[in-house]
Amino acid sequence: MSNALSAIERFSRYPMGESQSVHCPVRDVLDRIGDKWSMLMIMALAMRPHRFSELHRAVHDISKRMLTQTLRDLERDGLITRHVFPTKPPSVEYRLAPLGLSLLDPMAALIDWADRYYGDIHAARADFDGRPGGAPRQAFPVGSKVPPEHQPARATNSIRHGVSARS
Repeated sequence: MSNALSAIERFSRYPMGESQSVHCPVRDVLDRIGDKWSMLMIMALAMRPHRFSELHRAVHDISKRMLTQTLRDLERDGLITRHVFPTKPPSVEYRLAPLGLSLLDPMAALIDWADRYYGDIHAARADFDGRPGGAPRQAFPVGSKVPPEHQPARATNSIRHGVSARS
């Protein structure tokens, strides 16, 4: 079994119910690193330590409030560290922690995948957006042999002939 399938099989063992979502380590971690800003912060800090204002300039469309919250969350999760220097005014610098450094290889794989398949994703979006109402693509083209397990259920005589159960 491939590493990917092995990981997916392990993930499938976690309870999937709404109440168990907080107890699923995979969902908990993905909620953090899969948000809108965390990966961008980690990528910026992978190059070198940054001060708050440098991070704000690096990811210019993030608000200062959201940047503050994202940095606090990443620090809380042990992915980054915050260093305060005794200057006037105090200078603060953010760096990747060892745990954050361990995330760089999986991130690199995701970045490579995104670079490789962005054109395909863009084409799929254009195809989807070009269909009326975003209608789903037909899985089996008209005139092709549809396997029995994918055929729609047959209508009963009363439905086929427009007879309702009440008449």
